[in-house]
Amino acid sequence: MKTDWLLQNAGIIDETGTFFIRKHLLIHQGKVGELLDEIPNDAAEDQTLDCSGLIITPGLVNLHTHSPMTLFRGLAEDVTIEDWFNREIWPYEKNMNASRAYAGAMAAIYEMIDYGVTAFADHYMFPEAIIQAVLDTGIRCDLAPTLFGVSETFVRDLQQTAALIQHHQGTNDRLSLRLGPHAPYTCQPVQLKAIIDVARVLETGIHIHISETRQQVADSLHQYEKTPFEILAEAGGLDVPAILAHGLWIQPEDRHLLSPDTTLAISPKTYLKLAMGQGHLWDKPQELPLAAGTDGAASSNTLNPIEQIQLFGLLGKHFGENATHFTTRELWQILMRGHQALPFHTGKLQPGMQADLVFWDLAHPGVMPVHDPLAAILYSSSKQQVKHVMIGGRWVKQEGRVCIDAQNIMDQMREKIQEIMAMGKGQAPIRF
Repeated sequence: MKTDWLLQNAGIIDETGTFFIRKHLLIHQGKVGELLDEIPNDAAEDQTLDCSGLIITPGLVNLHTHSPMTLFRGLAEDVTIEDWFNREIWPYEKNMNASRAYAGAMAAIYEMIDYGVTAFADHYMFPEAIIQAVLDTGIRCDLAPTLFGVSETFVRDLQQTAALIQHHQGTNDRLSLRLGPHAPYTCQPVQLKAIIDVARVLETGIHIHISETRQQVADSLHQYEKTPFEILAEAGGLDVPAILAHGLWIQPEDRHLLSPDTTLAISPKTYLKLAMGQGHLWDKPQELPLAAGTDGAASSNTLNPIEQIQLFGLLGKHFGENATHFTTRELWQILMRGHQALPFHTGKLQPGMQADLVFWDLAHPGVMPVHDPLAAILYSSSKQQVKHVMIGGRWVKQEGRVCIDAQNIMDQMREKIQEIMAMGKGQAPIRF
């Protein structure tokens, strides 16, 4: 029997949150093989890794972020959500270009791999720069180039995005693309429909911000007598694979509109930081297709999906005044659901699935004793516990070190943020 790796003596937590004490996992040609109780006699010595004391899980997914916005981390603190967008972030973001987006994306990818993220869904401009960062690092990315319907160049932007998708789709098994309408308040219904029609032709999906605030819902009802979800559904946006960012203020009447190909990417840290209100995500959450996102580092400061899902669970216990709700298994399954929204065949430790794995080392004074490994990962761990990360059978983090030049990333970040700040605040073409 020949295999790329035989991972011996590992604890295993699968996508359901079930823990197996001691197993041996075969990896063949970058894919998961068998999960064994006994070590095969013909395993080659140089292809084995003793994982005694480690726990292997599927990789983590960050289902909504804006990777280049690492350049704006900490730039807009303690301001209202309106000022965050209109007076701080968007005026500086006007100074972004491809080289700056690349530097920010590289920093984001480094950080995400450090936390155990093996795939992310990005929503941003300068897609070629982000694609290059993905190809340079080994991570998986589902990229949605941002489209603003209010832009004077919308028709041209949509045509260029379609051409970009046709050019790159299917060229690398770590890269997938879809359409990225920004939001119903920046894309009129006719523009949304145009974008979604292109998604159908290209046989891809969409990634869109929706119902982020109570005010957005109120404005939509005033202007159209429909919620943002209803507008998106009428445009056909819920008939294609859809990643819906936030949806904090989804209304009860919106829920029946969701399809099996719809996933809500939630980022509770952003909602807390920008005082966006309780919303409705914690009302019968088991009925919603929730997955974890982080939003950009400018709002959530970190790109750690475990931190986001931890906050989601704690807030749910608090709001409902019931400590038995939002169990560790339920939270873990929300984390794992991100894999289902992406086309990479990841997230399950089953034969034929891509070998995107995280190796957790919980032997640390700040984590021990480990009475419950799942609880230790969700509530006590940090990136220090992520000892190795594998994507498609290739190491992207080993012995606690990400396999990317950190110093070069930091040098590039310093240079690019200095350029942006020296230019000062530009005039943002849209308002939140």
